[in-house]
Amino acid sequence: MKLTIIETSGSVENLDLLNSKKADIAFVQGGIIDAKENAQVESLASVYYEPLWIFYKNKGYSIEYIVELIEKKISIGMNGSGTQYLAIQMLIDNGLSTDNTTLLSLSAKDSKEKLLNGEIDAMFFVSSPSSPAVVELLSDPSVELLNLKRVRAYNQKYTFLSSLTLHEGTIDLYKNLPSENKNLLATTANLVCNKGINDELIRVFLKQIKIVHSEQSIFEGANQFPSLQHLDTSINEEAQNYLTNGDSWLESIFPFWIASQIDRLKILLIPLLTLLFPLFKGVLPLYNWTIRSKIYKWYTQLEELEYTNKLSHAALEKNIKAVRILKDEVQEQTKVPLSYKGEYYNLLLHIDLVAKELQLKV
Repeated sequence: MKLTIIETSGSVENLDLLNSKKADIAFVQGGIIDAKENAQVESLASVYYEPLWIFYKNKGYSIEYIVELIEKKISIGMNGSGTQYLAIQMLIDNGLSTDNTTLLSLSAKDSKEKLLNGEIDAMFFVSSPSSPAVVELLSDPSVELLNLKRVRAYNQKYTFLSSLTLHEGTIDLYKNLPSENKNLLATTANLVCNKGINDELIRVFLKQIKIVHSEQSIFEGANQFPSLQHLDTSINEEAQNYLTNGDSWLESIFPFWIASQIDRLKILLIPLLTLLFPLFKGVLPLYNWTIRSKIYKWYTQLEELEYTNKLSHAALEKNIKAVRILKDEVQEQTKVPLSYKGEYYNLLLHIDLVAKELQLKV
C-alpha cells in the first residue's frame, strides 16, 4: 500500500477533500461535521483530545469569561481550520462578533508572535499540550491562559466538547507550568473516511492507530483511545467491528496478509464441504476394509494348507511346516491398530488350530 499525506489548513479543508474524493481518510476535529450535509462520510474512531487554548495578554488582571474579550483584537485561527470553526461558535454565543470585536484569521505561529509582541490581545488555537507553542506561551509571564469558569455549561451546550483540568505543574514541574489549575475545554481528533472504502484497508489502518494512540498521556488514559465516542457521523461497520472485538482468531496467529487470505477462503468452504461430505462418509468404511484386508488375506493361504483326507503323510508334514512358516510371516508382517487386535489374534488362533489338526493326522 502507498500512503500519501496531504498537508492542509485544518478540519474544514480536510472535509472538503473527502467530499471531493481527493482524500480517502482524514483527521477532522469533533463538532465540525454536519451528518446531513456529509452523508457520504463515515466515522472510524476518535483518537485523542485536542484542548482549546485561549491565551490573552497579561495586563494585571485575570479573565475567566470569554465575554470579557469584547472589543479586543483576537486571533481565531486560519480560514478552513477547526480552531476558527469552534472559536466563532463560542464567540457568537458569548455576544462577540465583528461588530464589537476585531477577529483575525492568523496561523498559530503568527498569532503567538503577535500576542507576545502585544499586537493582539488574545488568541484561540487547538493543539496538543506538548506543543512547543503551548509550552512557550505558558512560560512567558506577559501571557496568561484563560481559566474557563463555566466549562460544565459549555460541555452541556456543545456535546462534542469535554471538560478537562490541566493541573498545576503538569507541563513542567521545575518551572511550575501552569502555576495553578486551569479548566479547559477539548474536542477530539476524529478519523473519518468516504463510504465504500475497502474494509481490509480500514482494518490495517486501525491496527496501527490502536498501537499509536492507546498509550496514556496527559489527558488520555491507557486504552481510552481509539474510541467510538464523540463521533459526529454514522460509524463505519468494519471500524465498529474491529474496535469492539479486536483482532480475529486468525489475526492473532498469522500476519494480517495471511489471515486475510485465509478469511477469504471461507466463502469457498461451504460449497466445498457440501461436495466433500459424501466422500467423508466413505472414508471410514474404506479405512476399515484397508485394515481388515491385512488380516483376511492370510486366510487364503491358510485354507490351502488345511488338512484333507486326500493328503499323503509326506504332504501333511510339508503342510505342517508351511503353517508354522505362515504364522511367523503373519507376526512379522501384519501391523494393525489396537482396535483391530481381536481379529488379528483370531487369525493366530486359527493358524494354531489348523496346525494342531494337521499334527493329529500325521
